[in-house]
Amino acid sequence: MSIEVSPSPISNALVDKDAYLSELLDKVIAAKSEGWLQEVREGAADWVRQSRLPTTRDEEWRFADLSSLREVQFNVERFLPNITPFVLPEANNSCLVFVNGVYAPELSAVSGLPDGVVVSNLANLPGGYEERVRQYLAQASGDREVFTALNTAGMADAAVVWVAKNTVVETPIFLVFVADGEGKMSLPRCLVVAESGSLFTLVEEYTNRQGAKGAKEEGVYFTNAVTEVWVEENAQVSHTRVECDGAEAFHVGKTAVMQARCSRYSCNAIALGGRFSRHNLEVFQTGEQTETTLNGLTMIKGKQLGDTHSAIALNHPHSVSRQLHKCIVGDRAHGVFNGKVFVPKAAQLTDAAQLNRNLLLSSKARVDTKPQLEITADNVKCAHGATVSQLEDDEIFYLQSRGINANDARNLLINAFAAEIINKIPIPSLRETLTQTVSKF
Repeated sequence: MSIEVSPSPISNALVDKDAYLSELLDKVIAAKSEGWLQEVREGAADWVRQSRLPTTRDEEWRFADLSSLREVQFNVERFLPNITPFVLPEANNSCLVFVNGVYAPELSAVSGLPDGVVVSNLANLPGGYEERVRQYLAQASGDREVFTALNTAGMADAAVVWVAKNTVVETPIFLVFVADGEGKMSLPRCLVVAESGSLFTLVEEYTNRQGAKGAKEEGVYFTNAVTEVWVEENAQVSHTRVECDGAEAFHVGKTAVMQARCSRYSCNAIALGGRFSRHNLEVFQTGEQTETTLNGLTMIKGKQLGDTHSAIALNHPHSVSRQLHKCIVGDRAHGVFNGKVFVPKAAQLTDAAQLNRNLLLSSKARVDTKPQLEITADNVKCAHGATVSQLEDDEIFYLQSRGINANDARNLLINAFAAEIINKIPIPSLRETLTQTVSKF
């Protein structure tokens, strides 16, 4: 049994076009080419033409108002500006960089990888890999969601990470997607395939020109990103996703994970930027005895909206899943968490736990949380929960009584709340950067 997760299911009948969505589609459609990729694009474009952007009347989007997105006219420009983005020091020889969705070879470096590992853009794949990629690209469940289909329709290129059978990659692999230019729309696409018995660490970062030294913050732009991760039998993938777009940006991201028998997948998802940010994280189990660990941290303030929707479809027995998502919400910001775990009758002896913890830093901050279990199996161990709290005056007073001023006491408590997630990230420099970001929050 498999479960298709779609924010706005659409019947086979043709529905009224969404004029704004149709306009976006016309702008993002890539130049026509021959072969299978064109067929994939056209199939997705046909779906988008029958779709509409979700509204607050759709259950999965009832806290995420896209009306401000409709007010902006975005353009897609597939050329490479001259910038030098910030790259983590661990990424010296294992990094792909894309700017506005365009591969930047002069900013990328993939010379330090072992045999059997391909880290490339779609256009420069080694011989023999195109047919392999065809079997996976745009084939993950959940592709009939409007933003995912829009990304597929406009897919001009993609980052491809392919790790061969029984290959262990000691060096973390970095994918960096830089947004450059006000009013621009980019459609980053990633395909990650971990063949059976492989093991590696992947870091995926979305940023703007603030990441470049001396660059000023960009204005309004829109990033619509899709990442497909295929974890084959006995493979292990550690995945960290960091979204740190500009304060006026829109970001909609999709991570679709397919887990085969006895595989292990962990994701650390960090959301920091954007006027509007949404991450749809969907995990589909295709074999028994899988292990899934999802950790998330959302830090927002001002009038930001940070929305995380996750779904774990456990279709086979003897699986284990753990999820912990934390939100730190300040000023008038609005945090949203909706996490689903599906345990059908076939998934006996499942062990699943889900927890959402939220910290509100002002009286006007808001969070909507909905952890959700859907269980029809009768021999499982499942639990879920959510908490919403504020900084306790007693805790701040206690720290002040030990000689710590009120502001430092507040920062110490916020740091401690975030550290549980940050400390799980396997990249030292990234942990340090995120810890400094929390200290300045």
